[in-house]
Amino acid sequence: MASPMVRGASLLILLQLASRLATFAANQLLLRFLTAPLLGAATQLELYYLSVLFFARESLRVAVQRQAPDSAAPDFEKIQSLAVDKTHPEPAPPDAPQAHDDAAQAHKLKRPSPPAQSNTAAAHTAKTQPPKAKEAAQDGSTTRDSSSNKRHLQALINLGHLALLLGLPIAAILAWLYLATTLSSPLANFSLSLRLYALAAIIELVSEPAFILMHTTLRFRVRAAAEAAATALRCAVVFTCVIYAARHHLALGVLPFALGQLAYASALLLVYLCASSSCARHAGFSLLPQKLAPNGHESFVLGYFYRPTVSLASSMMAQSVLKHVLTQGDTLLISLLATPALQGVYALANNYGGLLARLVLQPVEESCRSYFARLLSSSPRSWGPATVSASKRSSAMLEANNSLGTIVRLYLIFSCLVIAIGPFAAPSLLSIVAGSRWTSAGAGSVLSVFCFYIPFLALNGLSESFVASVATERQVHGQSIWMAAFSLVFTLSAFVLMRLFPLGAQGLVLANIVNMLCRIIWSVVFIKNYFVSHGSSFSVTAFLPLSAMVSALATFAMLLGLGVLQETESDPIGTLVKLAGSAVPLVLMITFSERRFLLDCVQHVRGRTYIKQ
Repeated sequence: MASPMVRGASLLILLQLASRLATFAANQLLLRFLTAPLLGAATQLELYYLSVLFFARESLRVAVQRQAPDSAAPDFEKIQSLAVDKTHPEPAPPDAPQAHDDAAQAHKLKRPSPPAQSNTAAAHTAKTQPPKAKEAAQDGSTTRDSSSNKRHLQALINLGHLALLLGLPIAAILAWLYLATTLSSPLANFSLSLRLYALAAIIELVSEPAFILMHTTLRFRVRAAAEAAATALRCAVVFTCVIYAARHHLALGVLPFALGQLAYASALLLVYLCASSSCARHAGFSLLPQKLAPNGHESFVLGYFYRPTVSLASSMMAQSVLKHVLTQGDTLLISLLATPALQGVYALANNYGGLLARLVLQPVEESCRSYFARLLSSSPRSWGPATVSASKRSSAMLEANNSLGTIVRLYLIFSCLVIAIGPFAAPSLLSIVAGSRWTSAGAGSVLSVFCFYIPFLALNGLSESFVASVATERQVHGQSIWMAAFSLVFTLSAFVLMRLFPLGAQGLVLANIVNMLCRIIWSVVFIKNYFVSHGSSFSVTAFLPLSAMVSALATFAMLLGLGVLQETESDPIGTLVKLAGSAVPLVLMITFSERRFLLDCVQHVRGRTYIKQ
């Protein structure tokens, strides 16, 4: 991958690690004061918050990543340096008038020439221009490029304001539905907490233009600082409110979570505005929406929003809705098919099980989506070249194939460890960190089943990030139809496993596995067809770590035969010691069998670091 993307993914992973560890530590203290129904209600409010944000901005973010200028980051630096030069111009040299004349002469020499003679004319111009004339011509070219790039960045900022315009009605409609249906909770302050969550969602959407600016210009450090500060503040607010209510015997219900989310959104907005306003001031564009006049073949909706991006976002909206329903469908279904206590048990297991997905998989998925979109996107851009040479296209295909295959193999190796050890270690770890009360309520067994779900979650996120990066509007519509079918399969599976086979929350996790498997199969077929249509090939079997899979299966069978699961609640520490004794040989066997592949990965990273230096 390109080095900015690698650095960005690494930074986001570190960010998620720090923020999730802070949240994890705070949650361990909060679990001693929370009941299962209270945790279930808090999960419903979080679902509302995520739904507002997802429907308002997800399709827009994907469309912006697909059609953002590849050179935004370096050109943005030029814009800033140019703005500084204009603010603090250097003293004119004694022969400035002559340089001005030379620049005028250079301008004459650089008038457009016929295409067949462009290279010859350019070479002749370079030879005949005096040094100062060439410098003046280069300054003029830089000014035009900077002006063009400022225009494109302003167009992206304008698009960011669409998220707020969409979020206002979405927040109101979803809040009304929550209060008018059985999804609402009889707990204290639920209605007030819902309104505070709505306000927090709107505040976070206000920061969307600044987020798009930072993301497009690859300023991952700003995002890291914003999310780290916001997460720390949310943890502090929630923890303080819960402890205060417990000491004074106050029934606050889910109000502490709402106040914490409001603090999170406010901190996020503050950091983004401080960073982006400084950049905009130096670079010479505005964070407010600015009307853009048509320029050549460019087209804008109402004069503000770049039409191709709006069209692509509109096409992806239906798919985004279905994707969100599939992603959060488990929370919706368990709200309808389970008691509040069971909702809390599933919420706890889902939070711990999804910790790995949010910690590592999500930032990798986001970085891969940006990387593949920049590498392979063939959508028309007003700021990019109209054609791409065959050699560059072939090189991009090869790089994408290798990168995707490498990540798939790494995911599968990691999945071998999770499946072999995770189901046996999960109940013991939960008993230690959350208390035996939650384990006896069934959260441990749900978390064990969740370990089988993690590999499917990882592969689906990676494959769909590739699809989102390269799919045409017609293909997006086709994917939406298939996702609608998969949602029906998921709902039917959940009903059968939760009602006909009374598996409870475990049945819901198994239904999620069925759903993810369907989506992975569709994405793999799409990816194979995509590479074939571009003169390449992609084989999943070529990236399977067969030796690692056999070792993991043997370890799992051995632990199952020893009856380790029966000892998790009675002796969690002893169980973890036994599992550590089994995990070490497994890691050694996998490392030995995959040594060549792992060494290639290390050398590849070192090679990029050396080139960068």
